[in-house]
Amino acid sequence: MNRTVVPVGPIGTLGDAWRACVGTGRFNLALRQDYQESLALVQREIGFRHIRGHGLLSDDAGVHRPYDVAGHRGTRYAFTYVDQVVDAYLSLGVKPFLELGFMPEELASGPDTVFWWRGNITPPRDHAAWTRLVQAVLRHLIDRYGLGEVRTWPIEVWNEPNLEVFWKDADRDAYFRLYEATAHAIKDVDASLPVGGPVLSPGADDWWEPFAEFVVSRDVPIDFTSFHAYTSGPAEHVPFGVYQTLRPPQSLLEQFARPKELLAGTPLADLPAHVSEFNSSYRPDNPVHDTAYNAAYLAPVLAGGGDLVDSFSYWTFSDVFEETGIPPALFHGGFGMLTHRQVKKPTYHLYAFMARMGPEVLARGTDHLVTRDPASRRVTVLAWQPVGGSGDPDEPDRHEVRLSIPVAVPTGCAGSKPVAGRAFVLRHEVDVEHGNAWHAWSEMGRPASPSSRQFDLLREISEPRRRASSAPIRPGHDGAGRIDLDLTLGRHGVTLVEIEPVHDETPPWLDDTRILGRSQA
Repeated sequence: MNRTVVPVGPIGTLGDAWRACVGTGRFNLALRQDYQESLALVQREIGFRHIRGHGLLSDDAGVHRPYDVAGHRGTRYAFTYVDQVVDAYLSLGVKPFLELGFMPEELASGPDTVFWWRGNITPPRDHAAWTRLVQAVLRHLIDRYGLGEVRTWPIEVWNEPNLEVFWKDADRDAYFRLYEATAHAIKDVDASLPVGGPVLSPGADDWWEPFAEFVVSRDVPIDFTSFHAYTSGPAEHVPFGVYQTLRPPQSLLEQFARPKELLAGTPLADLPAHVSEFNSSYRPDNPVHDTAYNAAYLAPVLAGGGDLVDSFSYWTFSDVFEETGIPPALFHGGFGMLTHRQVKKPTYHLYAFMARMGPEVLARGTDHLVTRDPASRRVTVLAWQPVGGSGDPDEPDRHEVRLSIPVAVPTGCAGSKPVAGRAFVLRHEVDVEHGNAWHAWSEMGRPASPSSRQFDLLREISEPRRRASSAPIRPGHDGAGRIDLDLTLGRHGVTLVEIEPVHDETPPWLDDTRILGRSQA
């Protein structure tokens, strides 16, 4: 197998579009302890900038409160829950990505709902009443958090209106009317508040050109476009779950790029583009989400998606999520990077690995990404076993990656003895058998409600395998110091390697061969 020689100089920059936003269950769920503990963990180890979910205006958030009592009639806008949720988000260093939906029952034009928690999907009976609600929410947020802060929160109008399940009859004209009224209402509050849409699901190519024509011809405000990306086929239902085929992960990147292609020649083509939901499967009960396969599948997407869009938001950070009902077991195919009670899944580790990468890209390949932090000179390698979706044959048990890595040679520092010849290498590994709590849970007999001891074991097993070593630095033909990195990845493996020069501070009197007190020949 040939060795890939990684150049000394950067070939690009690794942005953070991959962590610009993350998805969440409905707004109300953020009041729960498990949710907030899970988000705190995610923020400590990954650090997303925004968070997006459904249900800000649904009745269980309690904002729209009409009354007709004792001769008093009107509407009160209540923010008891909104304040608690947004306060929690901001305290954890993450900003809301506001999705305006679903319809409060008293404003709805019909009884149609979606999800176990019954979000109303019908247009408003009265667009003026709807826009008063939107403006009341925004004015309250500005009063509480400041205009400068709220201007950094993107605002989407609705969710996947091209699907009948989310917008009654998938009525395009009705959505355009809602978007127009809402966008103008937002700008009437403050012209700098960012508004966008049309928040389309995959397979809605026929909406883009009419939407662009509509907003341009009617001078409707739009600051960004947003849409979703998934690669799974039709659901094959079993009790409390589904199985689906998966297209190759490249299909996600193609979906990321597609709207700009369709909008070419229109003013919308140059706007920021946000993938406000993406994952392999669009179902919250598909076991693929719990597996190491999902991490290997998404690795090339995280490595390359930022070249195509301004953000792409993993759906979702946690299994505290109830679209199809209360989950029946700890592992149930939920979207989350974390199960309930913070058991990490392999996809969580993929994101945590990305969070340790440097900003300078030194090399990209079909199975690796190499970066460097210019401040610390630390080089990081993310490597994965390529997987191709349901149409590909089973992946082998091993995958080899061989790289020649440039390493800065230490020049010495006060109080240390520079050793030009070695680099410290720390490897983190996830695959079918390592860092994969789903595998261990399966071996346990798939307990629906693990005991405290089983939870402790699953959390322990969920951590990646970590190995520390050092490697000799040799001179390269380009004059740089180099190490040879030979990685063997397990099935569905994703690995992170961190490499930095050694500064040896070992006192001259230490002799590790004498630790056991054995006589020296």
